[in-house]
Amino acid sequence: VFPSLAQAQASVANEVYRELGQPPVFLFCPTEYCSSLCSPSPAQSRYLLTLGQELLPGIAVIWTGPKVVSQELSAMLLEEVEGVLQRRPVIWDNLYANDYDCRRVFLGPYTGRAPGLMPRLCGLLLNPNCELQANFIPIHTLGSWFQSELGSCAHPDHAGMETAALGDSHSPREGSYDPQEALELALLDWVAEINRQALEPGR
Repeated sequence: VFPSLAQAQASVANEVYRELGQPPVFLFCPTEYCSSLCSPSPAQSRYLLTLGQELLPGIAVIWTGPKVVSQELSAMLLEEVEGVLQRRPVIWDNLYANDYDCRRVFLGPYTGRAPGLMPRLCGLLLNPNCELQANFIPIHTLGSWFQSELGSCAHPDHAGMETAALGDSHSPREGSYDPQEALELALLDWVAEINRQALEPGR
């Protein structure tokens, strides 16, 4: 019935979106959802180009970055993705995901995300560790990153600025996100939360 997979997916997604009354949040995860899955690249992918043309404007598209689990995200890559999809992507961030290897738990700070990404995003979803309690630091430090991004949006002259080394805390711009500082703040709050729970009856 359809000349391509992308046209088939876009047609079904559009029909469901309309049937639901065009809700304000409607997420579509493409088959090519990161750069490593695109052929030959995001900007030259016929699949993504077709989706960008065919999907209704109110449908948001999920993207994980250069890879399924991306160590870094840059404004340059997001600009490329926005161009081909004709909309800002929703980042599905797998930085902390451990469902592919349950022997690993990720407790470091949210890092590797260049400053000034907010204007390039339609939204951001964090895929956490499977172990609930292990996500205190990831979510806490994500909150610190988000607050710093709101600050950069309030000062548009800084928006989109890249650092030479992502996550470098040795010479941070004033008011910018410092992963090490965010980690220390998260640890202080986590210890306080553990102590609070320890005093609860029955603990």
